[in-house]
Amino acid sequence: MAEQVKAHITGTVWKIEVKIGDTVEEDDDLIILESMKMEMPVSAPFDGVVVEILVSEGDAVEEDQVLIVLEES
Repeated sequence: MAEQVKAHITGTVWKIEVKIGDTVEEDDDLIILESMKMEMPVSAPFDGVVVEILVSEGDAVEEDQVLIVLEES
C-alpha cells in the first residue's frame, strides 16, 4: 500500500536524501526542507520503498504538499 509523505512546513526543498527504488527505514530522513534559515528534515513514517519523488531540489513547497510516495515493505 502506497502512502504520501507531505511537507510539515512551508519552505524550500534544500536536499533530497533518497532516490526512486531506495529502501528506507522508519525515521530515515527523506528530504531536508529549509525555512527561515533552518533545516527541517522530513522523515519516513514507516519502513518502505520510495516509489515516486514529486519535488526537486530548490522547489518552493507549501505545508501539506505531497513530496514523496512510499510503499510499505
